[in-house]
Amino acid sequence: MEIYNNWQEEKRSAYLYQIMADHEKNILHKKLFLDLKDAAENQAKTWENKINNPNFNFIYQPDLRTRLVVLLISWLGTENLHYMLSAMKIRGMSVFTQYHSEHRHTGVNSASNLRAAVFGINDGLISNLGLILGVAGASSNPHTIVLAGVSGLLAGAFSMGGGEYVSVLSQREVFEYQIALEKQELEEYPEEEKKELSLIYEARGLKKEEADQLAKLLIDNPETGLNTLAREELGLNPDDLVSPTGAAIASFFSFGLGAFIPLLPFIISHSSSNLIISIVITAVSLFVIGGILSLFTNRHPLVSGMRMLLIGAITGSVTFIIGRFIGITF
Repeated sequence: MEIYNNWQEEKRSAYLYQIMADHEKNILHKKLFLDLKDAAENQAKTWENKINNPNFNFIYQPDLRTRLVVLLISWLGTENLHYMLSAMKIRGMSVFTQYHSEHRHTGVNSASNLRAAVFGINDGLISNLGLILGVAGASSNPHTIVLAGVSGLLAGAFSMGGGEYVSVLSQREVFEYQIALEKQELEEYPEEEKKELSLIYEARGLKKEEADQLAKLLIDNPETGLNTLAREELGLNPDDLVSPTGAAIASFFSFGLGAFIPLLPFIISHSSSNLIISIVITAVSLFVIGGILSLFTNRHPLVSGMRMLLIGAITGSVTFIIGRFIGITF
């Protein structure tokens, strides 16, 4: 029932806004979240009126996913979860733009690296399980399987870490160069920059007087002006300037952790059922990772988990068949 889903979504938003306000130290941010909570409650009331069923139970009960997000808010803080919360249609996350702008050069962007870590674990699980199954299809020698698994873990972890470092560093260098040029232009001819920004706002539907006033207000504050110009003129998000070292470390260890899981049974024992155990624990891990990824995509955890499990099953089956064919042929 679509109306019920809309009601539940607004009640979930109101519930999360209250939690965010309870953990917020900035008084202005706290007020914003409480105001947004009231707005969400009012919107929920609108959906209640449309349901128009006296027997309907209008008591909201947070689901497991929402409770997990609440736990993460208490651990990491709202500002480090703004991507995840935005995916859940939580508004007001732009108030943390300045926070990340001030800290992006001195620390690791927790939200970006958390997301990279989850994807890294998933990549490690799927790729090393595929490698282990491929080798197992060609040879039943446990030493060969362990050697292949360890080699895949190390090669994949270093490849992921190095690739992530180069990718983020290259993106950061491009962004920093373009932003530096914009900063120089802002310092040398601010009036021209105001006119350009005003024209952009006019093109978006503002009246000329309103566009001029807004552009002046933003440009007169150097930091705000530079961030605004980067977004509006260059299409760049200053928050994307994450630490390449932090991203590389997160990718390295997360891939290594994921790749270690299907290898674990072969390391701790020499049982003939190690391959089955490896498949089972990897399947469970893939399902859990898929459920965690739903926090960033706003999909149902079961759907996301089953999709990840299906991808792993296809990958493992294909590599095992290929390995078996190569083993028989040679």
